[in-house]
Amino acid sequence: MNTQLASSEREVIATAVARLRAGIMAISCGLLSGGGLLLATVWLLLRGGPNVGQHLVLLRNYLPGYSVTWPGAFLGFFYGALVGGSAGWLMAWIYNRIVALRQ
Repeated sequence: MNTQLASSEREVIATAVARLRAGIMAISCGLLSGGGLLLATVWLLLRGGPNVGQHLVLLRNYLPGYSVTWPGAFLGFFYGALVGGSAGWLMAWIYNRIVALRQ
């Protein structure tokens, strides 16, 4: 079986495989993860109870200053956006490098 591609086949593959914009991916992943952490914290605060957010509060081991409080919810949004944005940018960067190697 012949595994070599003709130049016309390479052009078709190059146009079919889209590259990701790392900045857009970072913004969308950052907003999604930051919003998710904000929503989880606010949900627990509104729900209330004797021991609010006993599992979510464990994030303070990784996110200094975070707590299941109203100010902590907004700090959690910042941290979530930072971590999610960094992860989104890294995923797009790695994907684009793999696409560049395969062309």
